[in-house]
Amino acid sequence: MDKPLKILFATPEAVPFAKTGGLADVAGALPKYLQPLGCEVVLIMPYYRMVKRSGLPIQYLGEEIEVPLREETLRAEVYQSQLEPNIMVYFIGRDEFFDREYLYSTPKGDYFDNAERFVFFTRAVLHLARHIGFSPDLIHHHEWQTGLIPAYLKSIYENDPFFAHTATVFTIHNIAYQGLFKKEKFSLTGLPSEMYNPEGVEFWERINLMKAGIVYADVINTVSQKYSEEIQSPEYGYGLEGILRKRNADLYGILNGVDYQEWDPAHDSHLIARYDLRDLSGKQECKRDLLKEFGLPAALEKVPLLGMISRLADQKGFDLLAEILDQLFSFDLGFVLLGTGEQKYHDLFQQVAQKYPQKAGIRIAYDDRLAHKIEAGADLFLMPSKYEPCGLNQIYSLKYGTIPVVRATGGLDDTITHYDPSKGTGNGFKFARYDAKEFLNQIKTAIIFYAQPEHWTKLVRNAMNSDFSWHRSAEAYLQLYRRAIEKRKGSI
Repeated sequence: MDKPLKILFATPEAVPFAKTGGLADVAGALPKYLQPLGCEVVLIMPYYRMVKRSGLPIQYLGEEIEVPLREETLRAEVYQSQLEPNIMVYFIGRDEFFDREYLYSTPKGDYFDNAERFVFFTRAVLHLARHIGFSPDLIHHHEWQTGLIPAYLKSIYENDPFFAHTATVFTIHNIAYQGLFKKEKFSLTGLPSEMYNPEGVEFWERINLMKAGIVYADVINTVSQKYSEEIQSPEYGYGLEGILRKRNADLYGILNGVDYQEWDPAHDSHLIARYDLRDLSGKQECKRDLLKEFGLPAALEKVPLLGMISRLADQKGFDLLAEILDQLFSFDLGFVLLGTGEQKYHDLFQQVAQKYPQKAGIRIAYDDRLAHKIEAGADLFLMPSKYEPCGLNQIYSLKYGTIPVVRATGGLDDTITHYDPSKGTGNGFKFARYDAKEFLNQIKTAIIFYAQPEHWTKLVRNAMNSDFSWHRSAEAYLQLYRRAIEKRKGSI
């Protein structure tokens, strides 16, 4: 037998330890599906306050590693847990950087020292790998917070035998968040000065950690095929479209999978009743339970219940929703929302709750238990995103027979097929132009079909039959890893 492929996952977040978005779902699930394919996976992430409070079994190893940052050497504590019995998770602990209420920013904006925090984390990943004796065949690193890893491997650690054969795959989950900092912060990195140029980490007289990942990784991917194409255009590339087009031959799109062990109404422990395709009656019980959870009237059981679980940000289409709220609430329907984000949307939805107490249930929070209840209890799920690299909630919704209404962008376009009543095909509703009226029209269309049981039952069955399991995506990642390793071999 071939020896296992040694994969080091470097990520700023992962479920079940800490989460702000879909990246955490990917980082927590993909390793579990790579293991049966012959991979030995170790995951490294920061030891946040959220991790401390998770209640999960995490052990302090009583060890520290030394991490260079500018002219200083700082110490990091090492903690350990497991994703599965054979998948070790290590945490980089330094309270000065990671013992905070939020991971990257407060509702008022980014932390002022994010450059220090994540340059430190990135260096610590490489030092910890050596400390635990895990010499990886490949480092799969995620988002701007880890973007410097391949830059280090191709400079400071170039002649280090421990990383001599280590290839890199860099996954872009959302190109709008790039890790942009003043050029004075470049000295933090310890990288050779020649890397600060327009072909390297420099970006309009600033440093760009996302760009570092794109420039120096062996292979790059995004989390859907459509998004890998979109980000090569000025509309979606956020200034990095040129360098992405330049690296087009090494850029791939792999749709995120879903961990159906976690997200399946047939055995979801968060639900008051389980259900599946053979017996859907439990879904109505879940709707009743969800209405109770939000203190909404039982009369809403008989009308469409719209759900949203999201970061409250412009990217997610909340400006479109804000435009149509009053028209929406003139219909006979209910609405529930769960999420946190920009202060203006916190304020807006608090007002909505006060204005429509009989129709709207609002929870400004992150609550995994309630997220499961919304997926099961809602009839329609709204995702009018301006752009959406992959999106996972629309895929969860499908499994729960909750019909998505989405904008045709990125992974939303790749996963949702518009319902065709004449053929009985499709698993949701989508609109093309980023326009409030188009969004409202699709909600109206969905409500019309909701009132026609023969169509609605067909839609729900189509949705629940959609399969986006991680098995397929994990196989695609394995091929990507092999491609990166071959490329690395060719360059040594």
